[in-house]
Amino acid sequence: MEDALPTMTKFMQVIYDGAALYLPKVALALLTLIVGFWIIGAILKGMRKGLDARQMDPSLGRFLASVIGVLLKLTLLVMVASMVGIQTTSLVALVGAAGLAVGLALQGTLANFAGGVLILMFKPFKVGDWIDAQGYSGTVNEIQIFQTVLKTPDNKTIIIPNGSLSNGNITNYSSEPLRRVDFNFGIGYGDDISKAKEVLLKIANADKRVLQDPSAPFAGVKEHGDSAVVITLRVWVDAGDYWGLYYDFMETVKVTFDAEGISIPYPQQDVHMHNVG
Repeated sequence: MEDALPTMTKFMQVIYDGAALYLPKVALALLTLIVGFWIIGAILKGMRKGLDARQMDPSLGRFLASVIGVLLKLTLLVMVASMVGIQTTSLVALVGAAGLAVGLALQGTLANFAGGVLILMFKPFKVGDWIDAQGYSGTVNEIQIFQTVLKTPDNKTIIIPNGSLSNGNITNYSSEPLRRVDFNFGIGYGDDISKAKEVLLKIANADKRVLQDPSAPFAGVKEHGDSAVVITLRVWVDAGDYWGLYYDFMETVKVTFDAEGISIPYPQQDVHMHNVG
């Protein structure tokens, strides 16, 4: 019994020494954890406001805030663990190796994710725009984080990965409110060029969809073709009137040229026969 007393005393002393050594560290770590979570919350709140001010897609804003929040919290936990004496070097190395392996395995997916982030942030196009990209044309039906969905005029669905879409050329036909429609009409070499130009301008100026600003309709000789003199007609319209006016003009010009006696020649070739012997 007497031998147990010194042992108990030593044990209690070890506990007191450990408490004196670690309690301040644990208290500081807890304080750091509480303050750190408060700061992270403030950062994420400010980030969400900034994203909302830029009118970013809500789903992308929430996703980015979530990812950044997780990274900041992991960093805070590693800092707190090191403050109480836990060796974090091997843990960080393990997490880094796992992250590298996952990144290599999901290389294509990550590229599409990054492309989706860029598209939603910089907005080269939006839902409802008509675009030409990656060899496809259609109306943007949906912009997802990994892919963009197009609808063609004949109701086909085209899915384009955002990685290739963000790194390629994109033609957006809907980004400007006005568009210029360019027509090329061929007339015979024996036809009156001035009359043909006058007829084209009369048709253009009679259509209410044709605008006088930024410039009035223009007609001029574009080239001397193999079988026709090509006259170009350029008119400005609202973007939404482009195709309607295009198809109407193609029909109206043919009907009017026929009525005015202006020919639209088809490709032809002269063949000369020579008798030999």
